[in-house]
Amino acid sequence: MDFRDKILSGDGLANWRAQLRAQGRRLVATNGCFDLLHLGHVTYLEAARRLGDALLVGVNSDASVRALKGPDRPLNAEQDRAAVVAALESVSAVCIFPEREALAFLERTTPDIYVKGGDYTVDTINQTERRLIESIGGRVVVLGGVPGRSTTRLVQRLQSDEEGGALT
Repeated sequence: MDFRDKILSGDGLANWRAQLRAQGRRLVATNGCFDLLHLGHVTYLEAARRLGDALLVGVNSDASVRALKGPDRPLNAEQDRAAVVAALESVSAVCIFPEREALAFLERTTPDIYVKGGDYTVDTINQTERRLIESIGGRVVVLGGVPGRSTTRLVQRLQSDEEGGALT
């Protein structure tokens, strides 16, 4: 399978989810901008995948990244970001979603487990998303990240000529 075939939308996404459900497979879902993929992302996605049978990653659209991060972001177009995430072995499928928040994405995909990164706690995630997941019998899991790894930090380092050497 070409990794680009893992980028799903509309009926393709609905059919894929229905197939997982019919097979009794647990779906783990997460979401994010994934603008500059780094070790923190890869480690997080690997850990998320181990929680279930399939991992679906929601990737924010270009417009929603701009709304969340500002007019200079994203650095990479949504199709490119989705393709890079889809190329990871741990990722089963990718869906681009246009909203700032993941609620509609979660309503469409009804994951068994919804994973958020270590910059959140169960109490600080979007509580509407949390209630939705719990109402469908799912659970929310917060995974720790890799300390010091963030896209925002990478962008700041790229914009600054003060530090030399490898970006970490």
